Amino acid sequence: MSKIKVDEKEIENKLRKLPENLKKEVLDYIEFLIKKYRRELNKKEKGKENKVKGFKFDWEGGLADLKDKFTSVQLQHKASDWR
Repeated sequence: MSKIKVDEKEIENKLRKLPENLKKEVLDYIEFLIKKYRRELNKKEKGKENKVKGFKFDWEGGLADLKDKFTSVQLQHKASDWR
């Protein structure tokens, strides 16, 4: 997200020009943005926690049934095709 300096006075001036029903919409939108920002921040924090804990290998053996059909190199190429 790029950082743009916002003049709060400009926001206040524009807000004063709006009718009351639209001011309520602006307030609702601000509250939505705050919640969205908090969710994104929480996701980033959880991501950092997961990195600190280390990589999980709970998927290990998930492709065991394919070992007789494909080599590991063939599976790597197939995975690259899917990306």
